[in-house]
Amino acid sequence: MNIGLLGGTFNPIHNGHLHIAREVQKNCQLDQVWFVPTCNPPHKQLDGDISFRHRLQMVEAAIADIPDFCSCDIEGQRGGRSYSVTTLEQLRAQHPADNFYFIMGLDSFRDIGTWKSYPRLFELCHIVVTARPGFHGDPRAFLPVAIAERFCYDADAKKLRHVAGFTVIFVSHTSRDISSTEIREAISCGESIEQLVPTAVVEYIDQHRLYAAATPPT
Repeated sequence: MNIGLLGGTFNPIHNGHLHIAREVQKNCQLDQVWFVPTCNPPHKQLDGDISFRHRLQMVEAAIADIPDFCSCDIEGQRGGRSYSVTTLEQLRAQHPADNFYFIMGLDSFRDIGTWKSYPRLFELCHIVVTARPGFHGDPRAFLPVAIAERFCYDADAKKLRHVAGFTVIFVSHTSRDISSTEIREAISCGESIEQLVPTAVVEYIDQHRLYAAATPPT
């Protein structure tokens, strides 16, 4: 199978995440998209002190009615710092017959040189970089200099190809800019988030009193 991997803190998951997953699935002809909540993000503080269990269950609520979307709790099971390279190595070992497509935003791709063992990522899977329509930059310009020579660029296909055979694919997405920070702030101010997250996630947040100012989660 061709499987997309969409990682993130999902604090909380929102409609923007789902929209990007659908567009990448269609563009790359993926059989499934797996949502991989980060347990302990290495690059930023996890706001709100929301547990992995809550964030995983919000993901599961959001995708419950979408047959080709699945949750993956591999980083919660492993514990410790959630390094993408470790997750990909584990998934490749567990599913050797499948092809993985690691999905990330353009900003994350620009910073990939700061990721742990980042050259190894390109040897494990295809990388799908999502960007707004109208992006016309040369993808090679975003590669760290240390690994740029390991790629060639297919201008017709708009893909970078690594010597290992995997590709870097740029996919345009039309999702509205929604941030989990915006949602958390709206909740703490008592504002509605019904247009930003799936109904099942709104209900989960209400049930467990997540993100409400001065109210500890249950």
